[in-house]
Amino acid sequence: MSIEVKIFAGRASKDLGEAVARSYGISLGNVIVSEFSDGEFQPSFEETVRGQDVFIVQSTMPPADNLMELLMMVDAAKRASARKIIAVIPYFGFARQDRKDKPRVAIGAKLVANMLMAAGVNRLMTMDLHADQIQGFFEVPVDHLYASTVFFPEIQKMAASGNVVMAAPDVGGAKRANSYAKKLDLGLAICHKQRKKANVISEMTVIGDVEGKDVVIVDDMCDTAGTLTRASDLLIERGANSVRAFCTHAVLSGPAYERIENSKITELIVTDTIPLKQQCDKIRVMSIAELFGDIIKKLVHNESISKHFIIS
Repeated sequence: MSIEVKIFAGRASKDLGEAVARSYGISLGNVIVSEFSDGEFQPSFEETVRGQDVFIVQSTMPPADNLMELLMMVDAAKRASARKIIAVIPYFGFARQDRKDKPRVAIGAKLVANMLMAAGVNRLMTMDLHADQIQGFFEVPVDHLYASTVFFPEIQKMAASGNVVMAAPDVGGAKRANSYAKKLDLGLAICHKQRKKANVISEMTVIGDVEGKDVVIVDDMCDTAGTLTRASDLLIERGANSVRAFCTHAVLSGPAYERIENSKITELIVTDTIPLKQQCDKIRVMSIAELFGDIIKKLVHNESISKHFIIS
């Protein structure tokens, strides 16, 4: 007897959930969220999930209600006798809190992992974790996908001109940028930044030759866009012809949109793990729905997914 699959989505990822379900070949499951006057809410599956594999699509960016909604949907599926519950978290919030970087702070990513497992998750699917080691916080299988699957063909087209240099916006992203550079046989530049406090850059320099080149920056997320826009402006000052950036997660908080509009960056390409808060002429969105839909098919049929790891 074949196992029936149902895909649901939380309110934060409704559009992406519909696209993933469509890519898989089914309709998005019906779930409603009732709200009380004080802001309390209660998700409810409006169709049976008994004995079925339930995939719940929800990114967990702020507000924390998005995480709480996911946890409650997992709990509801467990109590409704779902066979397996797979949390599909395209953007895993709190991933920047993967260690104690100073005394008396929480390890938020580990706490989130504990809550998901306590709620009843049997498996996790996510994309471009800010820290790879977060996979080890879970005692259930984790399918860690990479946006390189959708970004690589696009960067490969750009590299055909023979004038492209890969760049990392900071030293932390050097490994990712170097992986692309090696795969495509391109040069590499690194922007070195120093921070006095979170989201505030005090100094930045460029390591590498970018004069007369079309620079492609790769990163896992773009939050306030301070690092990205400063790096882009600096690269142009150093003689680069153009600067394009590929960032998986469009967090884009605070002055991000204004900074991008006013910067010298040519284009910012992001995925739809997080829906854009507003439109911007310099931002282009590439969907990861087909990738997640295909991975779900392979998981259901117990097939290998390693071919999708072009660059990891």
